[in-house]
Amino acid sequence: MDIFSLIFALPLAIALFAAIIKQINQYERGVRFTMGRFSGIMEPGWRVIIPVFQSFQKVDMRTKAVDVPDQNAITRDNVPVRVNAVIYYNVADAEKAIIVVEDFRYAISQYAQTTMRNIVGEVTLDELLSSRDSIADRIRAIVDEETDNWGLKVQNVELKDVSLPGDMERTIAKQAEAEREKRAVIINSEGEVAAAQNVANAAQILSSVPGALHLRTLQSMNDISSDQSNTVIFAIPLEILKAFEGFTKR
Repeated sequence: MDIFSLIFALPLAIALFAAIIKQINQYERGVRFTMGRFSGIMEPGWRVIIPVFQSFQKVDMRTKAVDVPDQNAITRDNVPVRVNAVIYYNVADAEKAIIVVEDFRYAISQYAQTTMRNIVGEVTLDELLSSRDSIADRIRAIVDEETDNWGLKVQNVELKDVSLPGDMERTIAKQAEAEREKRAVIINSEGEVAAAQNVANAAQILSSVPGALHLRTLQSMNDISSDQSNTVIFAIPLEILKAFEGFTKR
């Protein structure tokens, strides 16, 4: 073979090599078809494909995050809301993902949207706002069960945002403010009741012990008189006068 033949044959050999040898990366699997029929899964590495007779499709096996767009829904108590979410999944069976469903990425997104609207319609607004995790887990379980036939595994679903109409947000804010005021009034009244009970107990103790009221009165007078800048006039209680009833003139 002369040099000219070698120069012309080299590009042909390279093209033939590229047509026969296919590279499957570590995070991929190749679904091979021979004369239109499924003939096996191609593992990572260099794999041989016979041109014309065989073809293949690569499938990414890594976890994917699909943003479920805003969905308009109505809760069980007839409140319109907009909900969006993100779903995390991966391909567990490359053969099913290619053969069973036409476009598994589009299919799982559409099914997640439908499921999310249905679940939101089964709960009240309070349940939707307070139990996001449990609602998201219900969505995940339903989507995972259905997409299992497509070779997919749903790992997690998270509700990102729940939007309410403007007038509904103002109503909820007013309700929250009223609830806070209600708790404040209850706490304040409970404090007043406790204070009154303590005063009543103290009065009962002072009245039951002879001389206790006199000592308390003298202590109060001593505390107030410590500030010499003020002039304090006391009306002596009758209890103090009673202390002198036992004395007689001699």
